[in-house]
Amino acid sequence: MAVTAGALPFNIIHAQPLNKRINADTLKVGLIGCGGRGSGAASQALNADPNVVLHAMGDLFADQLQKSLTNLQEIHGDKANVSPEHQYVGFDAYKKVLASGVDVVILATTPSFRPLHIEAAVEAGKHIFCEKPVAVDAAGIRKVLEASKKAKAKNISIVSGFCWRFHEPKRAAFGKINAGAIGKVSTVYNTYNTGATYRTWQPENPRLESAEWQLRNWPFFNWLSGDHLVEQAVHSVDMMSWAFGDINPVSAVATGGRQVRTDPKAGNIYDHFAITYEYPNGAKGFHISRQQPGCENSYSVEAWGSKGNALIDCSKNVHQINTNGKLWMYKGEQNDMYQTEHNELFAAIRKGKILSQGDEVAHSSMLAILGRMAAYTGKKISWEDAMHSQEMLGPDPAAYHFDLTIPVTEVAKPGVTSFK
Repeated sequence: MAVTAGALPFNIIHAQPLNKRINADTLKVGLIGCGGRGSGAASQALNADPNVVLHAMGDLFADQLQKSLTNLQEIHGDKANVSPEHQYVGFDAYKKVLASGVDVVILATTPSFRPLHIEAAVEAGKHIFCEKPVAVDAAGIRKVLEASKKAKAKNISIVSGFCWRFHEPKRAAFGKINAGAIGKVSTVYNTYNTGATYRTWQPENPRLESAEWQLRNWPFFNWLSGDHLVEQAVHSVDMMSWAFGDINPVSAVATGGRQVRTDPKAGNIYDHFAITYEYPNGAKGFHISRQQPGCENSYSVEAWGSKGNALIDCSKNVHQINTNGKLWMYKGEQNDMYQTEHNELFAAIRKGKILSQGDEVAHSSMLAILGRMAAYTGKKISWEDAMHSQEMLGPDPAAYHFDLTIPVTEVAKPGVTSFK
């Protein structure tokens, strides 16, 4: 490994040709999951430090890997010149990437694989950038929390894809909220109302029980994505948690279902959720999300406290706080939060510092999982019960293969679907 977590700062050697670029101080990056977000994260990693190269890539599908590599080479030239022997395809590709000599790994596969890959990356001693969410069920969350504990002991950084945590306007606004600008926070309302899922449904000759077909249409299957609440709207739930100072709720009660996504072959996820989170001392968090075209969209967080209120509107880039009638509005730097995620990770590695966000990303992911559990069952579920849930969505990720037959579970029915 070229750079350890405890290494001291050093001078970066600049060179252009690839065979001269790699030296004792080069950080080698491995990309596991070569879809759009993974490719974007790899590009940002290569921009984060002048002495970084993309060393290895892994994906389930060769076409996905090659498309990603071609795009990255067009942008970054020889910094993305991944040799054929470091291009891995298949369910064991992550193992090969980790064993290829990388220093930092980007985990951007389908969410169901995240606990397995985080565990393996920590065991291999690699610094980690992991996309959100980090699991689709409580069993996965428990694995991530245990891996996070081991990462701290091994001085391994874990930085998450909760990108708004790296957005300077939101850092300023939520920092003021956490410092008491609106007093004791009693209520937080957050939304993620959008159109159809960003992933195109491929209905041609659907082979619903085929593992490969489901994996290529993964957002529509809850065992792969966790449902759109967990995979997408978790950003808003994370900001709700931020406003409350990242304390865990006591319980949640929810509703949800499918009003527009009615095709019985269109996977098994909901198209809307409404959740009430109860926090200590009676504070409440309210979340609404939907994926329904032609409706009013909203992507915002509003908070109320004993001294005032706050509005953070992601769509309009509005960040304002009213404290006893005095209005504050953010007017400072507008940064690229996706790039900042990687800038801070690689700067920490260079300085021998540790960024440890494993616990935080696990708890925010679990907030969305709790909401889904409450909506699917129609029951009020406590945080403690949810954390100890024995539910596992889908087969064991370590046992996946393309010949696996995976029956699609029916769409959850509140009042009928049981809590496990």
